[in-house]
Amino acid sequence: MEEKQKKVKQTRHRQILFLAAFFAVGVFFLIKTSSAEAANLYFSPSSGSHEVGTSFTVNVYVSSADQAMNAALCVISFPQDKLEVISLSKTGSIFVLWVQEPSYSNAAGTASFEGIVLNPGFTGASGKILSITFRVKAAGIAPIEFLSGSILANDGQGTNILTSLGSAQFSLGNVAPTVTETAETKATTPPTSGVPAAPQIFSSTHPDFNKWYNNKNPQFSWTLPSNVNGVSIYLSASPTSNPGSVSDGLFNSKSYNNVDDGIWYFHIRMKTAVGWGPITHFKLHIDTQPPEPFIIKFIDGKETENPRPTVVFDTYDSLSSVDYYKIKIGEGDFFQETPETVKNNPYTLPLQSPGKRNILVQAFDKAGNYAVATEEFVIKPLAAPIITEYPKELVSDEILTVKGTTYPNAQVVIWLQREKDNPKNFTVQIDQDGKFTFTADEKLRDGIYQLWAEVIDMRGARSKPTEKTTIVVEQPTILKIGTQAVTILTIVVPLVALIILLLALIWYGWHKFSSFRKKIRKETKEAEQTLHQAFNALKEETEERIAELDGKPDLSEREKKVCNSLKKALKISEKFIGKEIEDIEKEIKK
Repeated sequence: MEEKQKKVKQTRHRQILFLAAFFAVGVFFLIKTSSAEAANLYFSPSSGSHEVGTSFTVNVYVSSADQAMNAALCVISFPQDKLEVISLSKTGSIFVLWVQEPSYSNAAGTASFEGIVLNPGFTGASGKILSITFRVKAAGIAPIEFLSGSILANDGQGTNILTSLGSAQFSLGNVAPTVTETAETKATTPPTSGVPAAPQIFSSTHPDFNKWYNNKNPQFSWTLPSNVNGVSIYLSASPTSNPGSVSDGLFNSKSYNNVDDGIWYFHIRMKTAVGWGPITHFKLHIDTQPPEPFIIKFIDGKETENPRPTVVFDTYDSLSSVDYYKIKIGEGDFFQETPETVKNNPYTLPLQSPGKRNILVQAFDKAGNYAVATEEFVIKPLAAPIITEYPKELVSDEILTVKGTTYPNAQVVIWLQREKDNPKNFTVQIDQDGKFTFTADEKLRDGIYQLWAEVIDMRGARSKPTEKTTIVVEQPTILKIGTQAVTILTIVVPLVALIILLLALIWYGWHKFSSFRKKIRKETKEAEQTLHQAFNALKEETEERIAELDGKPDLSEREKKVCNSLKKALKISEKFIGKEIEDIEKEIKK
C-alpha cells in the first residue's frame, strides 16, 4: 500500500515537472512572438513633393526596439518611368559588413542590399541602413515599396523577426499627393468615454510641422488634465508608433538631445482611472547638414570678354532640399535666386564691367543650413577704339568732328570735358566696316577740352577708354585782335574819362580854394587895419587920460596906482597886438 502511494506521488511529481516545462516553453514562445512584433523596415521621409529635374534622398531604416537584430536584406521597387537612382550612400549605416553591396537598376526600377551588424546586434527604433538619392524624371505619383525583405534576430538561429514593411509615396511635378496631413497633430484612434482626449502638443523649438529646423534638441509640452494619472511617450521615425501602455510618469513636457536628422514623430497618450486615451502623433523635421558641396564652373572660362558670363553651380540637399541661393559678385550686394532659376543651367550672371572680381554663392536649404562656393573670374576689356581724325585746334564758329575705327556694328561713346566742367558723353553707332564719325550738335565754347572714347558691343562688353587728347577752341586771329582791342578800349576809355573827371575836380577844387584864400587875405588885411586903427584910437585915448592924471598934483596913492597900471597894461597890449599883427601879415604873404 505504501509502495503504491509512493508510485502515485512520483507520477504526480513527474506531471508537475512536465506542466512546468510546458509552461516555460509556452512563455518563451510568447515572449519571442511578442518580440517579433517590433521589427520592421520603413522609409524616411515617407512623403513629399519634388519638381521635375530636382533630386531628393530617401533613407531606409530598421526598427527593432524589443529584440536585437544582426542582419537584414530587402529588395526595393520604384517607378522607373518617373524616378532614377543617381547614388547609394552607406554613410551613417549601422551595418559594418555587406553580404551583398547595395546596388540598383534604373531599367528594372529596383534597388537591393544585404548587410550584417556585428554582435551584440542592433536594438532601437531608427537604425539607418542606406540612403538612396533619386532624380525626378517625370510628373506624377511615385510609390516606393519593399518587394521583399527580412530582419534576422541576433539569437544564434537567424530567426526572421520582420513583421511589417513600410512604404513611401511622393508627389512629382505639380501633382498633389494622395496622402496629406492637414493638422499639426493627429490622433490614431477615437477616444473612449471616460478616458482622456488626445493631447494637444506644442513645441517651442519645432512649432510648424511643415517646416524644417536645424535644431537637434526638440522640446515638447502639453496640458496635463487634473484626472490624468499617467503619461506614455515615444519618439520614433514611424508615423504610427504606439508609445505603449506603461506610464513613463506624470509630467507635462519633454526634451530630447542630439536627435538624428530626418523626419520624426513624437507619440504621446494619457491615462486616467478609466484607461488609456488615444495617441497623438506630432511630426517634426530636423536637418542640421548643409547642402552637398558644389563648385562654380564658368562655361566660357574664368577669363572671358563676355560681360554676362554663364556659370554652373547647382547642388542638392538630401533632406529638406535647396530653398534658395544667395549670390555676391565683387563688392556688390547679395542678391537672391530660386532653385528653379538656377537649375536651368547654365545660369547667366548680371552684366559685368571689365576687371577681376570674386563670385560667392551660398546654397541654403529649408532648415537654414548653407554650403558656400567661391571662384575668381576676369572680364577682359575689348580693344579700345582708334581715333584717326580730330582737330587739335578749333575755331569758335566751327563744328567739332571726330573720326575713328573699332568693332563693326557696335557703339562708341565719345567723352568731352571742358577744363573743370563735368564731362559729357555722346553715343555714336558704328557701321559694318567698323568706322564711326562723331559730329557735335552745337558749337563749342572757347576753352581747352579733353576728348576720349570707349566702345560697347551688342553684348554690353566694354573697352578701356582711349588716351585723352587735347583740343583748343578759340576765335580767329582777326576777331581775336578786334576782341582784344575792344577789350582794351573797354578798359581804357572809362579809365581816361575817370582821369579827366578827376583832373576837372582837382582844378575846380584848386580854383575854389584860391578864391577862398584871396578872400581870406582881403578879410584879414581889413581886420588888421581895423584892429590897428582901433588900437591906435584906444592908445591915444588912454594916453590922454594918463596925461591928465599926471598933471594933477594932489593925486591920491590909489589914483597913482591906477595910472601906473594903465600905463603898464597899455605897453603890454601894444607889444602883444603888434606881434599878432606881424604874424597875420606873414601868413597872408605866403
